[in-house]
Amino acid sequence: MNQSALLAIVLSLASAAGYALAAVAQSRLAAQGGGGVGQLLARPLWWWAVGLNAAGALMHVAALHYGPLTLVQPLGALTLVAALPLSAAYERRRVTRREWRGAGWTLAGLTGLIAVTGPANPGDALSLSEALAITAATALLLAFLVRSGAHSAHGSRLGLATASGVASAVASALTQTVTAALATQLPSGPLTWWQISLLTVLVATFAVGGLLLSQAAYRGGLAAPLAVVNLANPAAASVIGVALLGESFHGGPLGWLTAAAAACVAARGVLMLTGAKPAAEPPSTVVPPVDLPLPAPDLPSPDPAVHIVA
Repeated sequence: MNQSALLAIVLSLASAAGYALAAVAQSRLAAQGGGGVGQLLARPLWWWAVGLNAAGALMHVAALHYGPLTLVQPLGALTLVAALPLSAAYERRRVTRREWRGAGWTLAGLTGLIAVTGPANPGDALSLSEALAITAATALLLAFLVRSGAHSAHGSRLGLATASGVASAVASALTQTVTAALATQLPSGPLTWWQISLLTVLVATFAVGGLLLSQAAYRGGLAAPLAVVNLANPAAASVIGVALLGESFHGGPLGWLTAAAAACVAARGVLMLTGAKPAAEPPSTVVPPVDLPLPAPDLPSPDPAVHIVA
């Protein structure tokens, strides 16, 4: 592994930690009844979450400068592993064995994905036409995901989480295009200032949209939506990277088979984390009150010196 790939991994890990702290903050807001956008803007905790997400995004952008999308995006799943002990500490409970096992499976799958990831090609980026096409297709997909889950609360949460992961992945791909355009390394040549400005607006739109979608998804709990976000994000990024950026997995058919097996292992870990239940509280030692019969009233005993005369 070269130094660029190693630096991309380190930055991705730091980014995952920032995103994990932000997710816990968002889940606290959701538990308190986050309300609409106006109410969120009035809460300091929301701005902490925004700042943490921004810090994670900046480190994510730096990681994309040194590594390909297929390497950087799968490491984002570590957000779930980092959020696990943070969320448990906030809830004042211990992490269960099932949760630790799920974290282990997730890490094993990610290790397999990293092992077969192709070499870094920092100059690869979407062309303007590809970026606009992905924007239109993603907008339609997000609308479908949000509407399809409107019939049930659980389905709505998972649909919003999936939409959030896809939006974040597209924002990352467009960010890579903007940075390449500023360095005039796009395959279609340099872009004009208004084209770069348009791409920047699209990046901000998808990034903020993904943040608001995840906030809405966390209203029923953190584990399941965060797991879905971390599955949808690298999946969408891999589709973009392989289909449009020429990224691949080295090793030929064996590399693809290894990547598929590693993805299944990581998915199993995420599903275990999703279905894990918090540790049960210890039974209470307080003995409930028992209704006892009342003692008979004290009656004056008869005086033996008193006799009844007929």
